[in-house]
This record gives sequence, C-alpha cells and structure tokens, in this order.
Amino acid sequence: MFSSADFTRRFIAHGRSAFSSNLVRKHVGRERARKRSGKLSARMHNETITTPAVATVQPVNHLTQPRLLKLALDVHLRQHVVAMQYDGSSPKPPQRFPPPGLLAWVQKQIAHGWQIVSCYEAGPFGYGLHRQLTALGVTNYVIRPRNWDDQHKRVKTDHTDALAMLTALDRYVAGNPHALALVRVPTEAQERQRSESRLRQSLKRDLKLLAQRGRGLALQYGHSLKGKWYGARNWPRLEVPSWLRELLKPLQATCAALQEQVRVQGEAIEAVSTGPLPKGLGRLSQQVMEREVGDWQRFQNRRQVSSYLGLCPSENSSGQRQQHGHITKCGNPRLRWALCELAWRLLKYQPTYRGCQKWRARIIDPQTPGGRKKQMVVALARGFGVDWWRLRTGQTTPEKLGLVMTD
Repeated sequence: MFSSADFTRRFIAHGRSAFSSNLVRKHVGRERARKRSGKLSARMHNETITTPAVATVQPVNHLTQPRLLKLALDVHLRQHVVAMQYDGSSPKPPQRFPPPGLLAWVQKQIAHGWQIVSCYEAGPFGYGLHRQLTALGVTNYVIRPRNWDDQHKRVKTDHTDALAMLTALDRYVAGNPHALALVRVPTEAQERQRSESRLRQSLKRDLKLLAQRGRGLALQYGHSLKGKWYGARNWPRLEVPSWLRELLKPLQATCAALQEQVRVQGEAIEAVSTGPLPKGLGRLSQQVMEREVGDWQRFQNRRQVSSYLGLCPSENSSGQRQQHGHITKCGNPRLRWALCELAWRLLKYQPTYRGCQKWRARIIDPQTPGGRKKQMVVALARGFGVDWWRLRTGQTTPEKLGLVMTD
C-alpha cells in the first residue's frame, strides 16, 4: 500500500511527464507543417499549377482596357466650362477653357492615349465645335437642351450644369440610351439650305410685326389700316392726314423692303424643287419640309416620325386610369406648322386621299365644333407626315395613298 505522500509524489511526476509529452508532440507537429509548407511553396515556384486562380489564359477583365475620358461642355462665346471624368474615377472639378485652348488641350489628351467622348447642348453656336472635335478624333454628341436642376434646388451655374451633364453622359456611355436626347447633326450643305428657309420665315415674321406696329400707330389717332397697307398699290391711296403719312413713312419703307426680300427668298427656294408633287402641296412647303428633316431615312418607324413632328397626343396615365391630352409639341415647330397648313389644302385638292376620306366629311360638317375641327386637322397632318415619310423612303406609291400628282 502506498502512503498518501507517495501517491502525491507519483501523481505529480506523472503529470509532468504527460505535460512534457504534449509539448513534444506539438513541437513535432508544427515542424512537420512547416516542412510541408516549404515543399508546397517550392513546388509552386518550380511548376505550373493549372487552377482557375493561376490559369494560363487569364479572364477578360484582366485585359488592358482603353483609357476613356468623358467631357461635358457648357459652351459659351468666350469660354467653355468643361467637366471631365477619367475612366471610372470621380468627376474632376469643372475647368474653364478659351475655345482655342480647349482644342489644344484635347489634342494633348489624345496624344497621351486617351479615348475621348464628349457632349454639349445644341444652341446658337451651331455645329462648328462638333465638327472641330470630330476632326480631332473625338466621339462627340450634340444633345437637346434641358434644365439640369432635376432636384429643383434653385442653384444653376455653369459648373453645376456641366457636372450634371457629365453624369448623364456617363450613364449614356454605360449603355442607357435614354440618359441623353441626341440631336442629329446635318451636313454643312443641309445646314445652309435650312438656314435659307428659316431666314425667309424670320423676315416674314418681322414684316408682320412692323405692319401691325403701323396699324397701331394709325389707330392711336383714330384711323384704321387694313391688309397690306404698305404695298405699292395701297400706300398712295391711304386716306390719312399728311402728318400721319409722314409718321408711317419709315415703317412703310421698311415693310416694302422686307416684302421684296421675302418674295425673292421664296422664289429662290421654290426654284430648287423639282419633280411632280401632290396637288395642294406647293414647292415652297415641300422645300421647307425637306430642309427641316434633312434625311428621311433616319426614321425607323412611323412612331419616330410622329414624335419628331410633335403631333402625338400627350398622356397622363396611372394604374387603370388612361388619359390623353393635347399634342406634345415636342418636335420641330416649323415642320408642324407647315403640315397643319398643308392639311387644310389637302381637304380641298385631295378628296381621294385616304386621310381626307377619313376626316373630310366631319371637318366640313357645319355642326362640328371649331375645336373638334382643329383636332381632326391635326390628325390629318400627322397622317400625311407619316405617309410622306413612306413616299420619300420608297415604301409606298401615290396611287396606293390616293394622291393626285401634278408636274
């Protein structure tokens, strides 16, 4: 039998032996793990491991992507405010450049290997900057002007507009086609022809303004002037006092000169038109339509044509409620005016046209309210605009539409 003292000594000795044995086993295990790790590292350095992480053919996202520089330009006469974004980094603070300095800076960035995408709003400066940037190799977009204060903070500066435009450009480049509304850039020849017809319309508008100013001046002294009072035939026969005639003389001379310029411009525009036209469609109206559109092939379907004309009905619908309102007027106003004016002539000269067959009886009905007549004329104008697009693109013939053509 062991005494309690002997039992205690033997228990302590056994415990120390077990503890030392555990330390030895842990040390041996760590040493073996270290050796295995060393062998694996040596093997990885000396051999090719065909795992996805170190595959010979790397994934596409490991390839070198072209460096992209996005520019949003707030264009002015003496300086341009430019917001820029290099690749996917945060936008830089907008900078101001003089027009020649901007082009020189763009050339420098292209020389450094940057692929540049830019945009600016269409405005009074035309498309000269677009052509200059394109000639340098920049992908430039001319966009529709808009209010960039989407959150209605009532803070609008050149810097805030440029940054907001840059954000929209970034979304557009990323694949969102609705981020920007692009404006078609005409050729230089198309732009000059369009300017000619628009100049004639501006002169005609100024003529009406000055003629009305003369009527107001005469009415101030109790005299009424009607029609083209400034014409060569009506001016000598005006029954007004001599002192009033002297007051009206500068206005009459200006109106007469403007009237002559409008006539000359109209004849020059009509002389360009050739070929047969539908009866009721004059050569002047046809040239206005052609010059405003430029290229009918750019429309892919009739919805795009109607949208460009601005003759589509507006809509305010939600859930089960569907409500249509007046036309949007978001398209070309000059083209919309020419088509609505033409629609009234089609009612008289094209009774067999399919659009007139649909609307003519109700339009000429005396019991039809005036507002309703205007709505149907707008519908007729929209339909003819689509049919004219189909004619110009070779999708149909005048005979199929019921149009009577004249030389």
